[in-house]
Amino acid sequence: MFKKLTGKNPQEYKVAAKYLMDNADTALFSELVEKDSFLFDFVKQNVAQRLFEATNENNWKSVLKFMKFYSPSYEDFIASTLAKYADEDLTDHMLEILSEGTDDEKTYAAKFFSYIQDPLALDILRENAYFDNENLSANCAATLALMGDEISYNEAIEKLKSDDDFEKLSAVRFLTAYGRKDAFPFLIEAMKISAFSENIAGEIPYLVSILDILESDFENGLLTLNSIINGLGEILSLSSIFDFELFEVFEVLKNHLDDSRCAVVLLNAREKFNTLTENDEYLFDEDKNTKNEVYDIKKLLSEIDKKSLTKKAGQELNCSSPFVFTALDFADDLNAVRELLKCNNQTVILKTLEVLKNLNNLDETAKTVALLKVTDDNIKKIIRAL
Repeated sequence: MFKKLTGKNPQEYKVAAKYLMDNADTALFSELVEKDSFLFDFVKQNVAQRLFEATNENNWKSVLKFMKFYSPSYEDFIASTLAKYADEDLTDHMLEILSEGTDDEKTYAAKFFSYIQDPLALDILRENAYFDNENLSANCAATLALMGDEISYNEAIEKLKSDDDFEKLSAVRFLTAYGRKDAFPFLIEAMKISAFSENIAGEIPYLVSILDILESDFENGLLTLNSIINGLGEILSLSSIFDFELFEVFEVLKNHLDDSRCAVVLLNAREKFNTLTENDEYLFDEDKNTKNEVYDIKKLLSEIDKKSLTKKAGQELNCSSPFVFTALDFADDLNAVRELLKCNNQTVILKTLEVLKNLNNLDETAKTVALLKVTDDNIKKIIRAL
């Protein structure tokens, strides 16, 4: 029955879809969900359409049983079906599910209220908007946005100011799902001061694309991209390179090789994609399309002259540059590096000493100069141990 439902034969898949709906076959629906990652997107779209066409006033309640098995591929089908046949009793039942159901049931229910925008759902949606379950929290945020809920939006903006990086990241995810682009400047500021800068950077392109950021705010676009590069393979999934349009982004940056900030980011990207392709553990579990895209990006970046990039990137070896930490990773001018010991940023000073050590140029004079500038006891201990 599964093969018939996902197959190409209209005579077979129509019968299978009707069977599933008429009999509320939860075993067959759960099999669809379990094999979600093995099916092509167009197959899942076809299945959802087939189920929609097989739904009628006599069998629509079957979808209530399917709510125990969540898949984003079928949430529109389930939510729109319930909305089509909704009455006061069903809406009350969905409110109860949103409050008391399993995470899967709540996720579908949150989507349902994007169709049936009942004000009674607002408080429950707000409560569920920061759950660890990302599908649930994203659906709640998106529905709150459709309902024009300013309270939840303003609360999320306030959470970005939290000293708790986990709370800050949850607010970023809420605002990304909420979808209001005027939140973008707040997300950028949160990224700059967060220990989870890679995580936050990985959320931002789902609100505003990197290409659009580069066009309107070049420096912040580069900062976002740089953090994404740092996170690829460890924090951020490699398959996200398609979502971020990284090949197209790097093609654009090849037209800005005279910009020292761009040179730093491209050097960082070259090193990252070399690492991704030289270590089997990064690509081992990736699909063919992702592997090919990684190698295509590596080839694109390898066409840029590394020496000219390194020379240009040296201009970012100053304390006022937001790219100074990355620039230090590629620095080969010892005098320029040692000048950073005069910096007032204590973490820059520590990074400078580490670079000098890697370049076999760390001496007691450099450590003494650094210790005179540094006031943080923890950083002092690290410096003395270098």
